[in-house]
Amino acid sequence: MHGLTRLLAPPVHHSLLVLALSTLLACLGSPTSLQAGGIVELADLLAHPDQYDKQAVAVTGEVSNLQLATNREGQSAYGFLLKASSGTVKVIGLGRTIVQEGEQVVVEGTFNRLRQGGRTVVLNEIKADIVRPLARLTPDLIG
Repeated sequence: MHGLTRLLAPPVHHSLLVLALSTLLACLGSPTSLQAGGIVELADLLAHPDQYDKQAVAVTGEVSNLQLATNREGQSAYGFLLKASSGTVKVIGLGRTIVQEGEQVVVEGTFNRLRQGGRTVVLNEIKADIVRPLARLTPDLIG
């Protein structure tokens, strides 16, 4: 069994995994958003979007529907869905990304419960500052 699958499979409890990752990230000198509040569970983010609106958050999940693009200014950009058993949020970011489809990641950025651009309305979106693969953060935990 793949090490990450073994790590995430029962009987490991999700809250223990979040606590371990939060502690590990804080020790690695992560940004203030993690030091102040730790990793937010996606279920909590989706259950209380007003509480997190326009706030710095860090969440974990699986990359799905990864899309690469170039914005109007010619900068590289990316977007994907961050999926967990409790739901999905959209993630967008500028620059290049090193993550791949299906990979487990930590996303740090600003959460917007609602963003409107012209006629388009986007719900539950994170404008990413940093996206890190979990496999590169926790090499000792992954067998």
